[in-house]
Amino acid sequence: MSILATFMVPHPPMIVPEIGKGSERQVSETTRAYEQVADEVAALRPEVMIITSPHSVMYADYFHISPGSGATGSFRQFRAPGVSFTEQYDMPLVRRICDLAEAADLPAGTLGERDASLDHGTMVPLWFIRQKYKEGKIVRIGLSGLPLTDHYRLGQIIAKAVEDTGRRAVIIASGDLSHKLQEYGPYGFAKEGPEYDRRIMDVCGRAAFGELFDFDETFCDKAAECGHRSFVIMAGALDGLGVKATALSHQDVTGVGYGVCTFYPQGTDPERHFLKMYQEETERECLEKAAQSDAYVRLARASVELWVLRRKKLSVPEGLPTEMLTRQAGTFVSIHKNGQLRGCIGTIAATQDSIAEEIISNAISACSRDPRFSPITEGELKSLEISVDVLGETEPIDSPAELDVKRYGVIVSCGRKRGLLLPNLDGVDTVEEQISIARRKGGIREDEPYRLERFEVVRHY
Repeated sequence: MSILATFMVPHPPMIVPEIGKGSERQVSETTRAYEQVADEVAALRPEVMIITSPHSVMYADYFHISPGSGATGSFRQFRAPGVSFTEQYDMPLVRRICDLAEAADLPAGTLGERDASLDHGTMVPLWFIRQKYKEGKIVRIGLSGLPLTDHYRLGQIIAKAVEDTGRRAVIIASGDLSHKLQEYGPYGFAKEGPEYDRRIMDVCGRAAFGELFDFDETFCDKAAECGHRSFVIMAGALDGLGVKATALSHQDVTGVGYGVCTFYPQGTDPERHFLKMYQEETERECLEKAAQSDAYVRLARASVELWVLRRKKLSVPEGLPTEMLTRQAGTFVSIHKNGQLRGCIGTIAATQDSIAEEIISNAISACSRDPRFSPITEGELKSLEISVDVLGETEPIDSPAELDVKRYGVIVSCGRKRGLLLPNLDGVDTVEEQISIARRKGGIREDEPYRLERFEVVRHY
């Protein structure tokens, strides 16, 4: 069999009457849509419900999948301990997902469970469904900090595992939308909040899943959404299929966005292999940028490619600008893939005889020695965006007032501990944020005194 249908649903605990105690009437439109979803699930009579939840076990670089034979949970933390669940996991399906993920070199599995209890992102959908349909096992899957492309790949793997095991399955993509829609809401207001909700409801209402990749990570962070990666996994499970999409409801009366949509596969459609299309477009754009880049970036890219392909350090080539050969300076090489940082290593001051040698050395470190990331592989080379920052002289300053996040980088020092942050970075909008991030990078506690230095850079693309 294959995926019978998928559903995009929110998970506000207050929608459960035993928790809301009357306040759930604020979201009656969402309740009605949720009940329709439950009716549709019951009519499909699935053998398994695969629930992706932002509140399940989550790691930065690993997808956690429910281990064992089953789990229990209740709304005790929401003062409704009498609302409880006992669910059985589909163990053969879990094993197949894990085997396919391993074969695809996607970090996913049943390791690292910190809390075996069902989370509210799983239980809220189950509260509606179990009122209408008591049968069927579940599989609970957490999100990760990995790129959206990897979430889509996981969805593809889930669909293949469902097909291989012959299951009748539905996917419940659990996730709220923006948490910053109203000033009176629990998280306040950000202009990105309503924009996120408008865009996601439009994209999902049209089943235009390729556009899910266009949501910039910084934009999503500012909107304080929690379900985007859940929706991307769901989209991956429908890769290559025509989809009938229906947007049932959207509400934002609590300051948090709740969207409900249904998706039914309609047969194969070769125009809907969205991950493949996105990767091809990304590679084309990266190659175009690489062709237009200056000598600094071309040198960094050549260093990365030679190291990744042959594990050899590039010799300084001929024909470089005189400054690169005669001047010394600290440099940073930053590598991005699909809009996410993939490696960044640099030197505050010169450690080599020339800027060219500094770039070559730091490019190797950025692609292979950044402790936050695994080494870059050959298959990634076409999808990389590389930039080079050449640092100017550092100067001590007496106050944060002498900083400007767009113009100056900052060095925060306390004794031998130092943390550096480059200027003009996406998502860093205030001096306070800049100092805080640099301080944390240097391992400097909030209560420790620190000194500030600033510097300018010349950024090459």
